[in-house]
Amino acid sequence: MKDMELLNSSEGQIVLARMYGQQQISEQTSRYQSLIQAYQEYFGVGDIELFSAPGRCEIGGNHTDHNHGKVLAGSITLDTIAVAAKVEESVITFFSEGYQTKYVIDLNDLSPKPEDDGTMLLVRGIAAGLLEFGYRIGGFQAYISSNVFSASGLSSSASFEMLICTILNHFYNEGALDTVATSKIGQYAENVYWNKPSGLLDQMACAYGGLISIDFENPKEPIIKPVHWNFEQNGYSLVIVNTGGNHADLTDDYAAVPNEMRAVAQSLGASVCRDLSPEDLYANLKMVREKAGDRAVLRALHFFEENKRVDEQVKSLEEGRFSDFLKLVTESGNSSWKWLQNVYRSRIDREQDVSVALALTEMYLKSIDDSACRVHGGGFAGVILTILPNDHVDDYKAWISGMLGTPVLVVNVREDGAVNVSELIHAERTRSGCTN
Repeated sequence: MKDMELLNSSEGQIVLARMYGQQQISEQTSRYQSLIQAYQEYFGVGDIELFSAPGRCEIGGNHTDHNHGKVLAGSITLDTIAVAAKVEESVITFFSEGYQTKYVIDLNDLSPKPEDDGTMLLVRGIAAGLLEFGYRIGGFQAYISSNVFSASGLSSSASFEMLICTILNHFYNEGALDTVATSKIGQYAENVYWNKPSGLLDQMACAYGGLISIDFENPKEPIIKPVHWNFEQNGYSLVIVNTGGNHADLTDDYAAVPNEMRAVAQSLGASVCRDLSPEDLYANLKMVREKAGDRAVLRALHFFEENKRVDEQVKSLEEGRFSDFLKLVTESGNSSWKWLQNVYRSRIDREQDVSVALALTEMYLKSIDDSACRVHGGGFAGVILTILPNDHVDDYKAWISGMLGTPVLVVNVREDGAVNVSELIHAERTRSGCTN
């Protein structure tokens, strides 16, 4: 069956509905069809496959993964998608929607080049990471598109990394890489090639799919636990508000968070905060304040409380106590604002986009029971997350976008992580007994 027909088949529509929601079937079908047409314009007609890797939402565990903590996160319905075909040459060639650049990466030379932009560095880093971890690489050509806000805290870079990993995993490794392996390769690309001090949270949340809790006590073997809760079916929406700021140049601010937490741990003879208890800090508070500084102490306190909150959030969802869950989301957001201090940059007092968006949203939510808002992702700039009943969503979207003049999107948690969409459709056809 041809690719266009595959998308429009009943099985294709079932897969798209599962990935994006029933209300987005028509939009997503057109989106993939446009992607195929664009691919054919650049590369011609041939054997192609469809791939998708979602962005992610972070609900609990803000800035804890790098100190071996716990998080609650989920894949979302915004994603990076590709039409790709395997080629015999050891070259990756791709175009990205909205850009004129033709990206060409010779896999025989994966050393970073002075002229490389972030995209080139990430692809080189992923290919190098696959080799470093003992996997195979090879060439492909692709046309790529993304609706994940760039530089906004929805992990557009991790989404792109997991997309490239999934393509190479499918074409050259027979799907041998699991979620942890692909996540580590994405992290390798960011740490080694892009000089970004990221943990594993973003990649794992994009790769795995669904709402998950992750315990990074042993970061080499993180424990992933699916959390079965559907916000939409329970009458709630996740609303992402782009506050207008950009976090693309905030590497130093992000790096300071794990570094300061580790400074607290090291002053007490440990490596990371997960190796300590709050009582260790209380007993040596004066010394730690002198050695690591007060902000570092506050960030460590945030870590201890946030770790406990993740367990409580998971338990409240498992027991159906959604009101308690929302209170915990609010507590987590307040801790990020006051203790972690990642809502604005301390050196810039005139630009506090996230703070303003949170303050306005808190005022709006005063009249709505069972709602919550918080800074989303790395912070300092970017987006906030608001959780509120479905019947208030349209009014809130109109109100906050009117106040800020920035994009507002409703997202859902999707069960599929980074996937070969063509394989999903074929699997659905097999389940339905269709052999054509």
